[in-house]
Amino acid sequence: MTTVSAPGKVYLFGEHAVVYGEPAVPCAIEKRATVTAEPRDDDHVRVEAADLSLNGFVVEYAGSTDDRPDVDVPQPLLDAAMGYVDAAVRQAREAADAPEAGFDITVESEIPLGAGLGSSAAVVVAGIDAATRALGEPLDRREIADRAYRAEYEVQDGQASRADTFCSAMGGAVRVEGDDCTTLSTPTLPFVVGFDGGAGDTGKLVADVRALRDRYDFAADTVGAIGDIVSTGEELLREADPNAAPSDDLIAELGDLMNINHGLLSALGVSSRSLDTMVWAAREAGAEGAKLTGAGGGGCIVALDRTDETRTSLRYTPGCEDSFRAELATEGVRVEEDE
Repeated sequence: MTTVSAPGKVYLFGEHAVVYGEPAVPCAIEKRATVTAEPRDDDHVRVEAADLSLNGFVVEYAGSTDDRPDVDVPQPLLDAAMGYVDAAVRQAREAADAPEAGFDITVESEIPLGAGLGSSAAVVVAGIDAATRALGEPLDRREIADRAYRAEYEVQDGQASRADTFCSAMGGAVRVEGDDCTTLSTPTLPFVVGFDGGAGDTGKLVADVRALRDRYDFAADTVGAIGDIVSTGEELLREADPNAAPSDDLIAELGDLMNINHGLLSALGVSSRSLDTMVWAAREAGAEGAKLTGAGGGGCIVALDRTDETRTSLRYTPGCEDSFRAELATEGVRVEEDE
């Protein structure tokens, strides 16, 4: 039995634009998905999801995930949850050259599903690592990230980027531009996250942005402008001392860029009333910057604030279900138990 965890993430800048080869800077946070894998004597896969914002479910299958558990959640979220686990198993079997390998898999997660915090990437990264280790064929982090990307690419019908999976596998802050993925040495930024309790349909939101970009040149320019924001923010981070607390000037400049990034994402139609309400509540509470994180349509915002004011304000903001400070996860995928 092998248990592995992997962190979620927030986007400092660059979601949606990263799909079109623009750079993005996601940062891993200490909200983790944990996957336990134990090999079976047959080719069946039994999945127990103890907590994926799905009230829990258990399903066993062989060769097909058509047997859907009966739980009271939106079908797209349930399909995604099953699809990601199944894709992780296929990648692990391929990596270990064990096409008939079966597993008992347990998934637990602190990360709300579909909320923009990288829950699917964390589950896939941890799942591939746990399953391959359980088969005696552990992979290095970059191969885990690559195989996790392939799994997400499959489930998301070719509309995934490498950002979420690379960040979850490696930890810390990373820069992703197309297939070029690198880690960044950055100061620990004072993240605050607000969650509206909802979830956007990532596939639909990405497809809607694609349709807008293909139809209007100015929408394509908006996507490019997000890439320019990322490049500017990245330079600020590279110039900062990673071993010192971030300066007030750095936080202020990054916050300005986050605010502009949110405006551009809103113009592309991926924000929502609840996300905008939380963004403005954070700014009015004194946050240096605030924006949605992830695909949008509902889910989470991320703000920069050293004080407790933003978190307190979000707690009393209509439509905000939860708010919390998100520490940078300097360690990516890791083994929690290996027997």
